[in-house]
Amino acid sequence: MTDPRSVPDPDLATRSEPMQIMAPIVDLCRQPDGARDRQLLFGERVTVLRHDAEWRLIRAQKDGYCGFVQAKSLTACRDATHQVTARSTHVYLEGDLKSPEQLCLSFGSQLSAISETPTFIETPEGFVPRQHVHRLSDKADNPIDVARLFMGVPYLWGGNSAWGIDCSGLVQAALLACGTPCPGDSDQQLQSLGRTVAPGASYEPGDLLFWTGHVALVIDEHTIIHANAGHMAVAIENIDAAISRISAQGDGPVTGHKRLD
Repeated sequence: MTDPRSVPDPDLATRSEPMQIMAPIVDLCRQPDGARDRQLLFGERVTVLRHDAEWRLIRAQKDGYCGFVQAKSLTACRDATHQVTARSTHVYLEGDLKSPEQLCLSFGSQLSAISETPTFIETPEGFVPRQHVHRLSDKADNPIDVARLFMGVPYLWGGNSAWGIDCSGLVQAALLACGTPCPGDSDQQLQSLGRTVAPGASYEPGDLLFWTGHVALVIDEHTIIHANAGHMAVAIENIDAAISRISAQGDGPVTGHKRLD
């Protein structure tokens, strides 16, 4: 059986139309008006596979994830030049921090610069502080540093933004920012990322630990950072304490240890 997250029903996928997200954040749903699977951010590219009344079946460019978004959340593609690298930022009406804000955008949102000044980039939507963006070609060096930007962000099932994120969303944001391809859900990440480390081996910075339905990023031999329902937030936790807590709450043992080298 094919996975509809990556291989939609061919009877439904009758188009191939490039578009991009025009809202700050959009739910990617299993069905029109269905449950959220993941989220997409401003400026992200998608391929529209089907028109369905007020909904569109799409495939996300960043990871191939398929699902439905509202048609009103899409617009024609522009070439992105920059990406938001602060946890979040405002888009201002003018190149003045006292001017009215037009949008609030999350880390990972993609922007098209029209012009640049020492303090702002100008986009079709307004002006964004230069301190909050980098060029798309400039990649982060360390996924742990990226994950730390989200410390305290509320846990949200299927979340991918600075206003709510889940375990696999955090790992994906951290890895994509460093130029490492990464799928959207933890089971996909376990299957496709890195190499398996033998049980009982030491933990190294940047390793991934998996449980059934959960993933965490190793900071050092003693600690992990993860978006988790125990804290209902992105938190740093002792590895042994996390393993015990997760087991005690009925979610089982560690099911995988992967190394991204």
